[in-house]
Amino acid sequence: MWAGRFSKALDKKADDFNSSISFDCRMYKQDITGSLAHASMLAKQGIISAEDCEKIIAGLGAILEDIESGKLEIDMNCEDIHMFIEAELTARIGDAGKRLHTARSRNDQVAVDIRLYLRDKAAEVKELLRELIDAVTEQAEKNKAVILPGYTHLQRAQPITFGHHLMAYAMMLLRDISRLDDAVARMNYSPLGSCALAGTTYNTDRAYTAEKLGFDGIMLNSIDGVSDRDFCLELMSAFSIIMMHLSRFSEEIILWSSWEFSFVELDDSFTTGSSIMPQKKNSDMAELVRGKTGRVYGNLMALLTTLKGLPLAYNKDMQEDKEAIFDSVDTVIACLEVFAPMIRTMRVKADNMYRAAQGGFINATDLADYLTKRGMPFRSAYKIVGQIVAECISKNCVLDTLPLEEYKKYTELFEADLFDEISLETCVSKRISAGGTSVGSVEQQIAYVKKELLK
Repeated sequence: MWAGRFSKALDKKADDFNSSISFDCRMYKQDITGSLAHASMLAKQGIISAEDCEKIIAGLGAILEDIESGKLEIDMNCEDIHMFIEAELTARIGDAGKRLHTARSRNDQVAVDIRLYLRDKAAEVKELLRELIDAVTEQAEKNKAVILPGYTHLQRAQPITFGHHLMAYAMMLLRDISRLDDAVARMNYSPLGSCALAGTTYNTDRAYTAEKLGFDGIMLNSIDGVSDRDFCLELMSAFSIIMMHLSRFSEEIILWSSWEFSFVELDDSFTTGSSIMPQKKNSDMAELVRGKTGRVYGNLMALLTTLKGLPLAYNKDMQEDKEAIFDSVDTVIACLEVFAPMIRTMRVKADNMYRAAQGGFINATDLADYLTKRGMPFRSAYKIVGQIVAECISKNCVLDTLPLEEYKKYTELFEADLFDEISLETCVSKRISAGGTSVGSVEQQIAYVKKELLK
């Protein structure tokens, strides 16, 4: 490609080191799509002839068809996917193929290819997130009245419904979709026509190619057009947050699946056994998701570090963007593909959840509220209830079984109705505030999420 300037070929090891086709070959479709738009623009502007444009478009279409059918194998000896397609095109149609690169550099060609590729992949990730939200919401609807202990500091805190707990993840995942939308909106501007960094002397129409490629406009500065990788970082940040949410969810699934909790049982098709312990049923899929989260974080930090010291405009360091972002895309998609069916087939052990909720004094706040509603200041009620809990612990009983006469030693405000007020069912059903754990509130949350999924 640069033989006119150089007197000898690149060293074989240096050539291999420089090559990116092993990983950028996945962008063959986007490269051809960008070239089709560029060729059409060149012909429209009179930069190449209509005849050459027709040959280029037909040739590129045939190359795409042959790659996808398996008839044409990508040559891994080429430096990158862009040079492979250009060389193949020239071999098929002759000099017309050499005219395709007029008013274009590999710098803006690469930049447009990766934007097109990531736009497609972001849409794929969004669809998988929607499937997962649907699976979570389905489980929440089935278990909107199932009571279990809610936790803070991994200590039993207050009674909640399992549907309420699951809907917290649905809300997180909805925000993940919103973050992807925001990142794609900023990414969806065309760098094509920026050339190497300074633009071109040809009378090109960048708005035309941007429109043909589905972009919202053009990058307004040609240097920024070829050197910007903010969009990769934004997507990788969004991917990292998705993985953080999946990892938190995985951690709870792993705990819930243990004998110590036994709140849920994962389907056999999403668990593994042991090579030596026949009784084992391991939540390996959830553990792998938790583990792969660090991998996605690492990709983000690697690219941030790569970009932090680069002068404008393009530098070869920027080739490092692809392996990082491609691996993040692949990892997020792989995790989401297994997560939704794992949640959908998960069996909930409602009886075990309820038994766990009966211990740990998780109705203590409701007992304090009982006194507050009868005129006692909350801090005074809080202290009395703390003393009652301490007494129950010493007597190895719970608030529900402590006799009324023992309650009255602390204050005459206690009446027999306190036992109804601190029942788990009452504790849950009376939490009617917006976003709370009552069945009605959970139903509202489910309705909201379903409405969002229709958008």
